[in-house]
Amino acid sequence: MRTELAFMTLVACLCASVATAQNRPPLPPQGSPPQGPPRQGQQPGGNAQRYSIEQAISDPAQLHTIAFDGLAFLTGDFGMDTFLPPGKVSDYFGFQYMRDIDAAEGGHNTSFLTRIANNMLAVLNDDQKGQLVALGEAQEPDIRRFAEMRLPLIKAFCRNLAGDIPAVSNGLDKAAIMKYSSDLYALDGVLSYRRAKVTGGIIHGLSDQQKAALAKLKFGDSRTWPDLPDQIDKRSMPHEVNVAVMTYASEMFAWYAGSLEADTYFCPERHGMYFGGFGMKTAPAMGKQNYSISTSLTGDSGAAFLAALTDGQRKHVTDILDLQRKDLGEIVTTRRAIATELRRFQKGESADNDKVQSLSRRYGELDGEMSYFYATAFAEVDKLLSPAQKQTLAKMRTTDPSDPKGPFLYSDPIAMPTIENTDFLFGVGQPGAR
Repeated sequence: MRTELAFMTLVACLCASVATAQNRPPLPPQGSPPQGPPRQGQQPGGNAQRYSIEQAISDPAQLHTIAFDGLAFLTGDFGMDTFLPPGKVSDYFGFQYMRDIDAAEGGHNTSFLTRIANNMLAVLNDDQKGQLVALGEAQEPDIRRFAEMRLPLIKAFCRNLAGDIPAVSNGLDKAAIMKYSSDLYALDGVLSYRRAKVTGGIIHGLSDQQKAALAKLKFGDSRTWPDLPDQIDKRSMPHEVNVAVMTYASEMFAWYAGSLEADTYFCPERHGMYFGGFGMKTAPAMGKQNYSISTSLTGDSGAAFLAALTDGQRKHVTDILDLQRKDLGEIVTTRRAIATELRRFQKGESADNDKVQSLSRRYGELDGEMSYFYATAFAEVDKLLSPAQKQTLAKMRTTDPSDPKGPFLYSDPIAMPTIENTDFLFGVGQPGAR
């Protein structure tokens, strides 16, 4: 009875924290960075106080996000696990924070990025816009490669869930996963460094007239952004390059108008992005104009998932909080160090590329270890589910026959790709085999 009461209290806290966007976050762990002040366009007591690094790494925020991923993973498939919003790559430019604290609460509307990107592009001259297009053309192959490199991890996690484990293996190999994730994040570091160098150079060269125009656009208040038509001709470039340019432009404004704390910030969903959470939450928004993604779905569904489990099953999920605690703390430190280095470009200085790459690799190791914790815990829960519980979880997944099914290259549906043999992620053989 005491255990059940404690759990129901936890579920109630989770739901309350989501409903209020955690207006009262718990005290941060020792050594955590202080919450930054309200950003430009925000008043004390607004959304800027609801979202912080402390909130993102707090136990309630992490638990309902992990639980939501568990629900998505156990009720989804490989295709839905591959979905990834493009903005989750090279995300050191403050855009996620600007999205989360928007005073108009429009940050999770499908028009949000397009609106600020067009406003930013309207301020830039032809040469500056040309630099963004050239950057998109140069980075498109590596942007694609990053998405493709995620697929072996996802396949291995799905194999582990299905019990498809090599005969000579005991299961997923944590060291191999961390090494592979380190290589993946090394590519993210390359993309981030080059993006910061180009956009930072443009920012450093902005004229007084351009700065005055940007001052009218408030960070964290999309009500100050006029609705403008497209500022670049989409037909003049491949779709992937257009997506990159619009991403650069939106992030460039957030980076210019934001702060180091905004760059360091991440949403709770930022890590372990291989389990279908974005596929269940964000994929239905693709191709729909003025569509607002639910901000309560993660918490409500996560709490319902936990409530459907027995004490023993639930423990596999709740134990992750302690397992990942050290990794999360180091991720904050690592992100701040990378963001600090990249901001040098805004001042006309050079950033230390070797430092960014080394930090990026370490970031990948940390995310890889957390992903290993998630994958193994979810698989253990699945083994213990009764048929009735599986039916209950399946009913929790809201689906629409018209929604894209994947697999995806970021948010674009693609044909099923050929993926290398993933036995090496179980400690068997070497990467690169077919």
